Amino acid sequence: MSEERKISAVIITYNEENNIKRCLNSLKDIADEIIVVDSFSTDKTETICAEFGVRFVKHKFDGYIEQKNWAREQASHNIVLSLDADEALDNRLQDSILAIKKNWQYDAYKMNRLTNYCGKWIRHTGWYPDTKLRLWDNTKGHWTGENPHDEFKLFDESSNVALLNGDILHYSYNELSDHDKQIDYFTDIAAHAYVKNGKSPFIMQKYVSGFHKFIKCYVFNLGFLDGKEGWIISKKSSYAAYLKYQKINALIDRSKR
Repeated sequence: MSEERKISAVIITYNEENNIKRCLNSLKDIADEIIVVDSFSTDKTETICAEFGVRFVKHKFDGYIEQKNWAREQASHNIVLSLDADEALDNRLQDSILAIKKNWQYDAYKMNRLTNYCGKWIRHTGWYPDTKLRLWDNTKGHWTGENPHDEFKLFDESSNVALLNGDILHYSYNELSDHDKQIDYFTDIAAHAYVKNGKSPFIMQKYVSGFHKFIKCYVFNLGFLDGKEGWIISKKSSYAAYLKYQKINALIDRSKR
């Protein structure tokens, strides 16, 4: 059996007093080091983190991808486990990670993510299993993608990756208004990133994207099996797709003036 590997757990935060304790509780028996990179929170995030003895570092936020890459570079150990502040490891996933610490065999490990939406666990609508690569050898990959949609990618496409048993529990929204606020915030970021990359949508793309998103979520991803919440998520996802391109068009029009 190989030598037990040490894990650095890394989290980025900004005003996460309602979530961070749950996240840290799920990590305290798993990680050999917990690093919280904070974008100058004004709530009790830092105070709560101090209770867990984490390494708390303040760093200016320049984007999700940039912040997560900077955060992983602060890790003392080669093995890095990344969670968002509104996530936590369930018991089965904790046991899986403890087991592989003693028998590390792959370059990286994926985990399924189960999301709680206003009190209900969503198992369809394209939200589950929502597999994420969150545990890796830090020398073998980096965060990439297009803000706000970050993704960890390994440098070598032939790298060995395994799926762990258990779920990341994602506590996404407590109220419908939280979802609306995030849609507005994320579509702003996505629209600016889209235009910055020199892209240009076709004329009807906002309508086509919105319609396609609803059909995909509610019909093909079986959103109707999630009941009322599946219908609401599908509608809001459709609106988000529409709004993104509406904002892109506005930005392009503004640049031409």
